Amino acid sequence: MHYIELPETLTPRKLSFFLAMEEYVARQLVHGDAFFMWQVAPSVIFGRNQQLESEVNVSYCRQHGIQLYRRKSGGGCVYADESNLMLSFITDEDNVGFAFNRFINMELLVLRKLGVNAVGTSHNDVMIGDRKVSGTASYHLPGRSIVHGTLLYDTNMEHMLHAITPGQKKLQSKGIQSVSQRITLLKDHVSLSLDELKTFIRQTLCDDTLQLSPSAVEAIAQIEETYQREEFIHLL
Repeated sequence: MHYIELPETLTPRKLSFFLAMEEYVARQLVHGDAFFMWQVAPSVIFGRNQQLESEVNVSYCRQHGIQLYRRKSGGGCVYADESNLMLSFITDEDNVGFAFNRFINMELLVLRKLGVNAVGTSHNDVMIGDRKVSGTASYHLPGRSIVHGTLLYDTNMEHMLHAITPGQKKLQSKGIQSVSQRITLLKDHVSLSLDELKTFIRQTLCDDTLQLSPSAVEAIAQIEETYQREEFIHLL
């Protein structure tokens, strides 16, 4: 499988760039399996059919500088920051269910090689015991499937709780303790640092590297503009 690599840059990329990068790889690059990992500043990403104001605590996000993005896959809201890892898988697999299954099995391979007893679920989550460590979503382009997911190495639990709107009663009655009872952080199960984990994942899953050209990065930036339009974010 190809690992897709960006040219060396010190410029941080927004979450919308990586969504556009998935789309570029799916539409423009050679066929076959491709994979890359990414991290972003504190952000909330919500599904293609969700209403932003109903799902996201917009005032909290603005107050804390948390950026908001819509993706083209379904599913619910996800909080992401520099401490957790985002995974993108692009494949020729036309059956989305099979693509999901392959992606989940990739994660399970990595985790089990690290000695973590993880399992997949029918909801395309990855669990360690009864706690979630990874969630996934997918969408289909002609001849290609894109599957992306979060891998919770670590995270800002306060932001995860408050950035996504669970309703005040749920917030007051459950709070952070309940969130921590539903999820688990991979750092508590492995001895690797986040950078070491990224290296391990890449070496386990990929057998070569394809570095994008500056012109490809420019093309991705053009696609990114479509993710930043108000009519896309707010479904106008």
